Amino acid sequence: MLSSRSTTVKNLLLKKRLCFLLKLVCFVSSVLIFCEFLIYYVVIFQCRWPEVKGGAHMGKEETSTSVLKAIILADTHLLGEIRGHWLDKLRREWQMERSFQSALWLLQPDIVFILGDVFDEGKWSSPQAWADDVRRFRRMFKYPVSTELVVIVGNHDIGFHYEMTTYKVNRFEKVFNFSSGKLITRKGINFVIVNSVAMEGDGCAVCRTSEAKLVALSHKLNCSQQKPNHSNKRCSDVEKLPASEPILLQHYPLYRKSDAGCSGEDSAPPEEKNILFKEKYDVLSQEASQKLIWWFHPRLILSGHTHSACEVLHAGKIPEISVPSFSWRNRNNPSFIMGQAETRYISTERCGFP
Repeated sequence: MLSSRSTTVKNLLLKKRLCFLLKLVCFVSSVLIFCEFLIYYVVIFQCRWPEVKGGAHMGKEETSTSVLKAIILADTHLLGEIRGHWLDKLRREWQMERSFQSALWLLQPDIVFILGDVFDEGKWSSPQAWADDVRRFRRMFKYPVSTELVVIVGNHDIGFHYEMTTYKVNRFEKVFNFSSGKLITRKGINFVIVNSVAMEGDGCAVCRTSEAKLVALSHKLNCSQQKPNHSNKRCSDVEKLPASEPILLQHYPLYRKSDAGCSGEDSAPPEEKNILFKEKYDVLSQEASQKLIWWFHPRLILSGHTHSACEVLHAGKIPEISVPSFSWRNRNNPSFIMGQAETRYISTERCGFP
C-alpha cells in the first residue's frame, strides 16, 4: 500500500517536472522566435513611406504609377574567410538577412540600392573566396521579380585606388551588372551610377574609362534638359533622355571637412564628429566633387562609406544624404533610407532596426 502511494507521488512529481520543462522550452522557444524573427517585422512595420510633395495633388492610381518607391542601404560588409570569427559572421549575416527580407515583404519597394562595400574582403579575396561571398550575398539579399536590385561598387569591393585593378573591377561588374557612368531610368527618374573609387584624378586606366563615360552621359543629360526653343548644334544628334535632373549614386561622399554639421541618432558619435576627413580616403577630393556637380547638376546625391548618417548641402542647393551602415558590426543602430520619388520631387525617411 505504501509502495503504491510512493509510486503515485513519484509519478505526480515527474509529471510536474515534465510539465515545467515543457513550459520552459515553450517559453524559451517563443522568446527566440520573437527576438530572432518576429521582432524585425514588428519594428519595420512602424516605418512609413514619406509623402512626395507633388503626390498630394494626385489620385491613388496616378501616384502608384508615377511615384518610385526605393530602399537605400549601404556598407553591408559581408565578412570573408580572413577577418572575423565564424560566430560573429553567422550572427551579423542573420541580422542583415532578416532585416532585409522583412523590409522587402512589408514595404514592397520598386527598387533597392546598395551603395557599396557589399563585401568586407573583396579587395583581396581569392577567386574561391569571392565566389563564396557572392553565394552568401545572393542568399541573404534575394528579392522577388517585382523588385529590382542595384549594387554600387565600394573600396572594400575592389580596393582603394592604389589597390584597384581592372580584374577586380571586371569581377564586380560581371556579378552585379555594374558600370560607372551607367544611367538607370525608372518612371522618368534618372539615376547615375558612379564608381567613386575611380574618381582619383590621376589618369589611371580605370579612372580614364570611368570619367569618359561620365562625361559622355552628362552631355546627353544636359542636352535632354534644354528647352525646346533652345538651339544648340552640339545637341542636335544627341540621344534624348528623360529630362529630369539626375540622382547620383556612389560610395564615397562628396567633399566635406568633417561630420561636425551632422545630427540625428544615426550620425557619428560626438567624439568623432570633429575629426577632419582625408580627401580621396574618407571623402572625394574637392576637385572630383566639383566635377560631378558641374557635369550633372544633380537634384540629390546618395552616398555611404562613413557608416554614419549625414545630410549636407553642396553649393547651397544640392542635397547629399550619407546613408549609415546596414550592419550591426559597424554600428549599434543600423538603418536604411526609404525614398519616394517622381520626376520633380523626392522625399526620404529613415527606417531603423531593432
